[in-house]
Amino acid sequence: MTTASICTIGDEILIGQIINTNSAEISKALNRAGIRVRYHFSIGDQHEEIVSRLQMCLEQTDIVIVTGGLGPTRDDITKLALRELSGALSFVRSEEQYRIIERVMNARGIPMIESNREQASVPDNCEVIPNELGTAPCMVFRGLGPKGTSTLYSLPGVPFETKGLLPKVMDDIRTHFDLEYITHHTIVTFGIPESTLAKQIESWEDALPENIKLAYLPNPTIGVRLRLSHFGEGVPDFSPYISSLKEIIGDAIYGEGEDNLQTVIGRKLRSMGRTLAVAESCTGGRISELITQVPGCSDYYKGSVISYANEVKTNLLKVPIEIIKVHGAVSEETVIAMSTGLIRLLDTDYAIATTGVAGPGGGTPTTPVGTAWLAVATKDRVITKKVKFSADRMTNIERFASNALNLLRLEIEKDECVVCSVWSW
Repeated sequence: MTTASICTIGDEILIGQIINTNSAEISKALNRAGIRVRYHFSIGDQHEEIVSRLQMCLEQTDIVIVTGGLGPTRDDITKLALRELSGALSFVRSEEQYRIIERVMNARGIPMIESNREQASVPDNCEVIPNELGTAPCMVFRGLGPKGTSTLYSLPGVPFETKGLLPKVMDDIRTHFDLEYITHHTIVTFGIPESTLAKQIESWEDALPENIKLAYLPNPTIGVRLRLSHFGEGVPDFSPYISSLKEIIGDAIYGEGEDNLQTVIGRKLRSMGRTLAVAESCTGGRISELITQVPGCSDYYKGSVISYANEVKTNLLKVPIEIIKVHGAVSEETVIAMSTGLIRLLDTDYAIATTGVAGPGGGTPTTPVGTAWLAVATKDRVITKKVKFSADRMTNIERFASNALNLLRLEIEKDECVVCSVWSW
């Protein structure tokens, strides 16, 4: 199997000033192409360290992809390190990239200075993939490593420039490497913790063929993704494995591929012609944010009330003040009143409501930090759920929001079954 290393260069990554998103994007692209990523490295702006680390990667992997250190400032030293590493004798100007730099600078209304011109200068033994989105090109060095068979790609570190160049890099890799065929299929689940899920499907996993491997990919907002990977030629039929898995974990499976709760809910509401609103207290708008990440959500999503203060619950959602006084703001009685009040206020088919204690303060012996009540209401019923988590504030909020969305998803599926039964009759 073809192997790869990914190296990101820059002190700003090592000190946590910026988040390294490039490695994730590159890893996904390489994995889809059937390339095994063996190493991720972040390297500071130190010439000797860059050279030695890249040399090690070239000795152990077929492909090395480097991002960062190609800017116009003095701390951008990747190009000099690559000249030494590759044995280039001099620098030459990439005329194609130079024309792009002129166009970019003119569009920005910035005069061209020497440091900008220098970005079109590349080692004389590299090939250039022009960067249409910025000033630093992608440089390709072939015939490296102890066997002379490894290739190094050096890309700019700006994430949208890296992302823009990546398809061209992958096309070049496919042209020059004989890649093994890998097919992935992802099943998305929610409601069963990763460790519990692994135990429940242990026998199912053991029965998979040798050329199909299973990976667990947990996420507090999405749930646990189960990725099946088939190694070898041909297009595998994953449907028998999915069917047998559904017999074990049932409605914990809610989607496939890149599905998440909000996209699945959106598809279902649109197909049913139903509408949704949200009343959020402890989640502070996070559920609404997730819902509105889906293009076209205006077809079914009417809006929300962020009822953080009790007076908003009573004044807008018409929660009786006696309920809050007797049962507390974080209670089943309050979340029921919030959801039914919202149904009346915005006249929707479904309403989600949340009330809880995200932390780190505000908990009590009876309602500790991490406790929330969730509700999903329709015009004729209300379903509630109490959840308890013990994470930090933001993780608690994420889990409150995702569990509320999953509660809605399950209720919508019940209504789908009723509709299907009527149609079947």
